[in-house]
Amino acid sequence: MIDPPIPALHLTAPRARKFGPVNWRGMWSLYRREQLRFLRYAGESVAGPAMTSLMFLAIFQLALGGDREPMPGVSLAQFLAPGIVMFSLTHSAFEAAAVVIFHDKIEGMIGDILGAPMTALEVVGTFALSAASNAMITATVIVAIMAVFVDLPLHAPFAVAGFAFAATLLFAFLGIIVGICAERWDHFSAAETFLVFPIALLSGAFFAVAKLPADVQWLFKANPAFHAVEGFRYGFTGQAQESPALAAGILLAMIAVLGGVAWRLFAKGYKLKP
Repeated sequence: MIDPPIPALHLTAPRARKFGPVNWRGMWSLYRREQLRFLRYAGESVAGPAMTSLMFLAIFQLALGGDREPMPGVSLAQFLAPGIVMFSLTHSAFEAAAVVIFHDKIEGMIGDILGAPMTALEVVGTFALSAASNAMITATVIVAIMAVFVDLPLHAPFAVAGFAFAATLLFAFLGIIVGICAERWDHFSAAETFLVFPIALLSGAFFAVAKLPADVQWLFKANPAFHAVEGFRYGFTGQAQESPALAAGILLAMIAVLGGVAWRLFAKGYKLKP
Protein backbone atom coordinates (compact mmCIF):
# COMPACT_ATOMS: atom_id res chain seq x y z
CA MET A 1 0.00 0.00 0.00
CA ILE A 2 1.36 3.36 -1.01
CA ASP A 3 1.19 6.12 1.59
CA PRO A 4 -0.66 9.24 0.48
CA PRO A 5 1.61 12.15 -0.42
CA ILE A 6 2.35 14.62 2.32
CA PRO A 7 0.89 18.01 1.46
CA ALA A 8 3.45 20.73 0.93
CA LEU A 9 3.81 23.28 3.66
CA HIS A 10 3.47 26.85 2.57
CA LEU A 11 5.56 28.98 4.94
CA THR A 12 5.62 32.69 4.74
CA ALA A 13 8.77 34.64 5.39
CA PRO A 14 8.84 36.46 8.74
CA ARG A 15 7.99 40.12 8.52
CA ALA A 16 9.59 42.88 10.46
CA ARG A 17 7.38 44.20 13.22
CA LYS A 18 6.22 47.73 12.61
CA PHE A 19 6.21 50.08 15.57
CA GLY A 20 5.10 53.32 14.00
CA PRO A 21 6.84 56.66 14.54
CA VAL A 22 7.54 55.80 18.21
CA ASN A 23 8.30 52.36 19.64
CA TRP A 24 5.93 52.63 22.58
CA ARG A 25 6.14 48.90 23.29
CA GLY A 26 9.92 49.05 23.58
CA MET A 27 9.82 52.16 25.75
CA TRP A 28 7.29 50.60 28.09
CA SER A 29 9.33 47.40 28.36
CA LEU A 30 12.49 49.33 29.24
CA TYR A 31 10.62 51.57 31.66
CA ARG A 32 9.00 48.57 33.35
CA ARG A 33 12.38 46.85 33.68
CA GLU A 34 13.88 49.87 35.39
CA GLN A 35 10.93 50.25 37.74
CA LEU A 36 11.19 46.60 38.78
CA ARG A 37 14.89 47.14 39.42
CA PHE A 38 14.04 50.17 41.57
CA LEU A 39 11.43 48.24 43.58
CA ARG A 40 13.95 45.48 44.21
CA TYR A 41 16.09 47.96 46.14
CA ALA A 42 13.28 50.21 47.36
CA GLY A 43 14.39 49.87 50.98
CA GLU A 44 17.73 51.57 50.45
CA SER A 45 16.48 53.79 47.61
CA VAL A 46 13.66 55.34 49.67
CA ALA A 47 14.37 54.69 53.34
CA GLY A 48 17.96 55.95 53.12
CA PRO A 49 17.15 59.40 51.68
CA ALA A 50 14.16 59.71 54.03
CA MET A 51 16.32 59.10 57.09
CA THR A 52 19.02 61.46 55.82
CA SER A 53 16.44 64.18 55.21
CA LEU A 54 15.10 63.95 58.74
CA MET A 55 18.63 64.13 60.11
CA PHE A 56 19.32 67.25 58.03
CA LEU A 57 16.14 68.86 59.36
CA ALA A 58 16.96 68.05 62.97
CA ILE A 59 20.60 69.19 62.72
CA PHE A 60 19.81 72.53 61.07
CA GLN A 61 16.94 73.16 63.49
CA LEU A 62 19.25 72.61 66.46
CA ALA A 63 22.20 74.50 64.97
CA LEU A 64 20.32 77.56 63.70
CA GLY A 65 17.53 77.77 66.25
CA GLY A 66 13.94 76.94 65.45
CA ASP A 67 12.59 80.44 66.16
CA ARG A 68 14.33 82.12 63.19
CA GLU A 69 12.43 83.26 60.09
CA PRO A 70 14.57 83.16 56.92
CA MET A 71 11.60 84.69 55.09
CA PRO A 72 8.78 86.87 56.46
CA GLY A 73 6.09 84.63 57.92
CA VAL A 74 8.04 81.45 57.09
CA SER A 75 9.54 79.49 59.96
CA LEU A 76 12.95 77.88 59.73
CA ALA A 77 11.44 74.40 59.43
CA GLN A 78 9.06 75.53 56.68
CA PHE A 79 11.99 77.10 54.83
CA LEU A 80 14.29 74.10 55.23
CA ALA A 81 11.84 71.30 54.43
CA PRO A 82 11.39 72.08 50.68
CA GLY A 83 15.13 72.58 50.26
CA ILE A 84 15.94 69.28 51.95
CA VAL A 85 13.37 67.47 49.83
CA MET A 86 14.82 69.00 46.66
CA PHE A 87 18.32 68.01 47.74
CA SER A 88 17.25 64.37 48.14
CA LEU A 89 15.14 64.53 44.97
CA THR A 90 17.98 65.69 42.72
CA HIS A 91 20.51 63.27 44.17
CA SER A 92 18.09 60.35 43.80
CA ALA A 93 17.39 61.25 40.16
CA PHE A 94 21.10 61.49 39.38
CA GLU A 95 21.93 58.16 41.01
CA ALA A 96 18.95 56.36 39.48
CA ALA A 97 20.12 57.30 35.97
CA ALA A 98 23.90 57.19 36.36
CA VAL A 99 24.16 53.89 38.23
CA VAL A 100 21.87 52.05 35.81
CA ILE A 101 23.73 53.23 32.70
CA PHE A 102 27.18 52.65 34.20
CA HIS A 103 26.32 49.24 35.67
CA ASP A 104 24.82 47.96 32.43
CA LYS A 105 27.86 49.26 30.54
CA ILE A 106 30.54 47.61 32.66
CA GLU A 107 28.56 44.36 32.86
CA GLY A 108 28.13 44.23 29.09
CA MET A 109 24.32 44.43 29.24
CA ILE A 110 24.13 47.77 27.46
CA GLY A 111 24.53 45.85 24.19
CA ASP A 112 20.96 44.57 24.61
CA ILE A 113 19.74 48.17 24.68
CA LEU A 114 21.90 49.23 21.76
CA GLY A 115 20.59 46.31 19.70
CA ALA A 116 16.94 46.94 20.51
CA PRO A 117 14.73 48.44 17.79
CA MET A 118 14.63 51.78 19.59
CA THR A 119 16.10 55.12 18.64
CA ALA A 120 18.63 56.89 20.86
CA LEU A 121 15.98 59.47 21.70
CA GLU A 122 13.57 56.77 22.86
CA VAL A 123 16.20 55.05 25.00
CA VAL A 124 17.51 58.24 26.63
CA GLY A 125 13.99 59.54 27.18
CA THR A 126 12.91 56.29 28.82
CA PHE A 127 15.94 56.18 31.12
CA ALA A 128 15.32 59.80 32.12
CA LEU A 129 11.60 59.25 32.76
CA SER A 130 12.34 56.12 34.80
CA ALA A 131 14.90 57.94 36.95
CA ALA A 132 12.50 60.87 37.36
CA SER A 133 9.69 58.53 38.45
CA ASN A 134 11.92 56.86 41.02
CA ALA A 135 13.04 60.20 42.43
CA MET A 136 9.44 61.48 42.56
CA ILE A 137 8.41 58.41 44.57
CA THR A 138 11.26 59.02 46.99
CA ALA A 139 10.38 62.71 47.32
CA THR A 140 6.71 61.94 47.94
CA VAL A 141 7.63 59.65 50.81
CA ILE A 142 9.98 62.28 52.28
CA VAL A 143 7.33 65.01 52.07
CA ALA A 144 4.78 62.73 53.75
CA ILE A 145 7.20 61.99 56.61
CA MET A 146 8.22 65.62 57.02
CA ALA A 147 4.59 66.72 57.15
CA VAL A 148 4.36 64.86 60.46
CA PHE A 149 7.04 67.08 62.02
CA VAL A 150 6.65 70.35 60.07
CA ASP A 151 3.53 72.46 59.55
CA LEU A 152 4.18 72.63 55.83
CA PRO A 153 1.81 74.87 53.84
CA LEU A 154 0.89 74.14 50.23
CA HIS A 155 0.49 77.35 48.27
CA ALA A 156 0.66 76.09 44.67
CA PRO A 157 0.48 72.29 44.20
CA PHE A 158 1.12 72.50 40.45
CA ALA A 159 4.30 74.49 41.06
CA VAL A 160 5.46 71.86 43.55
CA ALA A 161 4.87 69.01 41.10
CA GLY A 162 6.17 70.91 38.08
CA PHE A 163 9.44 72.08 39.60
CA ALA A 164 10.01 68.68 41.20
CA PHE A 165 9.57 66.91 37.87
CA ALA A 166 11.75 69.45 36.05
CA ALA A 167 14.53 69.01 38.62
CA THR A 168 14.39 65.22 38.33
CA LEU A 169 14.66 65.40 34.54
CA LEU A 170 17.58 67.82 34.76
CA PHE A 171 19.59 65.61 37.10
CA ALA A 172 18.50 62.42 35.33
CA PHE A 173 20.02 63.71 32.09
CA LEU A 174 23.14 64.70 34.02
CA GLY A 175 23.25 61.17 35.44
CA ILE A 176 22.94 59.64 31.98
CA ILE A 177 25.86 61.76 30.75
CA VAL A 178 28.02 60.75 33.72
CA GLY A 179 27.02 57.09 33.35
CA ILE A 180 28.03 57.12 29.69
CA CYS A 181 31.32 58.94 30.20
CA ALA A 182 32.49 57.14 33.36
CA GLU A 183 34.84 54.21 32.77
CA ARG A 184 35.35 53.15 36.40
CA TRP A 185 33.46 53.51 39.66
CA ASP A 186 36.11 56.06 40.64
CA HIS A 187 34.93 58.30 37.82
CA PHE A 188 31.34 58.02 38.98
CA SER A 189 32.29 58.80 42.58
CA ALA A 190 34.35 61.80 41.47
CA ALA A 191 31.44 63.22 39.48
CA GLU A 192 29.11 62.71 42.42
CA THR A 193 31.52 64.27 44.93
CA PHE A 194 32.88 67.20 42.93
CA LEU A 195 29.90 67.99 40.69
CA VAL A 196 26.54 66.82 42.00
CA PHE A 197 27.02 67.47 45.70
CA PRO A 198 28.40 71.02 45.26
CA ILE A 199 25.57 71.87 42.85
CA ALA A 200 22.98 70.61 45.33
CA LEU A 201 24.56 72.00 48.50
CA LEU A 202 25.18 75.47 47.03
CA SER A 203 21.67 75.79 45.60
CA GLY A 204 20.14 77.69 48.50
CA ALA A 205 18.45 74.57 49.81
CA PHE A 206 19.72 75.20 53.34
CA PHE A 207 20.15 78.99 53.37
CA ALA A 208 18.63 82.14 51.92
CA VAL A 209 20.72 83.40 49.03
CA ALA A 210 19.15 86.86 49.41
CA LYS A 211 20.93 87.28 52.75
CA LEU A 212 24.37 86.73 51.22
CA PRO A 213 26.54 89.69 50.13
CA ALA A 214 25.16 91.17 46.92
CA ASP A 215 28.43 90.76 45.02
CA VAL A 216 28.43 86.95 45.42
CA GLN A 217 24.74 86.22 44.95
CA TRP A 218 25.17 85.89 41.19
CA LEU A 219 27.44 82.88 41.75
CA PHE A 220 24.63 81.00 43.44
CA LYS A 221 22.00 82.19 40.99
CA ALA A 222 24.12 80.81 38.14
CA ASN A 223 23.52 77.37 39.64
CA PRO A 224 20.55 75.71 37.86
CA ALA A 225 19.63 73.88 41.06
CA PHE A 226 19.01 77.26 42.71
CA HIS A 227 16.09 77.87 40.36
CA ALA A 228 14.68 74.42 41.06
CA VAL A 229 14.84 75.01 44.82
CA GLU A 230 13.28 78.46 44.56
CA GLY A 231 10.40 77.29 42.40
CA PHE A 232 9.80 74.25 44.59
CA ARG A 233 9.89 76.33 47.78
CA TYR A 234 7.50 78.85 46.22
CA GLY A 235 4.99 76.07 45.68
CA PHE A 236 4.90 75.44 49.43
CA THR A 237 5.41 78.87 51.01
CA GLY A 238 4.19 81.24 48.28
CA GLN A 239 7.46 83.19 48.56
CA ALA A 240 10.54 83.13 46.36
CA GLN A 241 13.71 85.13 45.86
CA GLU A 242 13.12 85.29 42.11
CA SER A 243 10.27 84.99 39.62
CA PRO A 244 8.95 81.40 39.38
CA ALA A 245 8.36 81.97 35.67
CA LEU A 246 12.01 82.90 35.17
CA ALA A 247 13.09 79.86 37.19
CA ALA A 248 10.90 77.60 35.05
CA GLY A 249 12.32 79.03 31.84
CA ILE A 250 15.92 78.53 32.96
CA LEU A 251 15.21 74.95 34.03
CA LEU A 252 13.54 74.11 30.71
CA ALA A 253 16.52 75.53 28.83
CA MET A 254 18.99 73.51 30.90
CA ILE A 255 16.90 70.36 30.45
CA ALA A 256 17.00 70.86 26.69
CA VAL A 257 20.78 71.34 26.74
CA LEU A 258 21.61 68.33 28.93
CA GLY A 259 19.01 66.19 27.19
CA GLY A 260 20.56 67.05 23.84
CA VAL A 261 24.04 66.16 25.07
CA ALA A 262 22.82 62.84 26.52
CA TRP A 263 21.00 61.98 23.29
CA ARG A 264 24.03 62.81 21.15
CA LEU A 265 26.40 60.72 23.28
CA PHE A 266 24.07 57.73 23.17
CA ALA A 267 23.41 58.12 19.46
CA LYS A 268 27.18 58.02 18.75
CA GLY A 269 27.66 55.10 21.13
CA TYR A 270 30.30 57.09 22.99
CA LYS A 271 32.15 54.70 25.33
CA LEU A 272 29.24 52.28 24.94
CA LYS A 273 30.24 50.31 21.87
CA PRO A 274 33.36 48.11 21.95
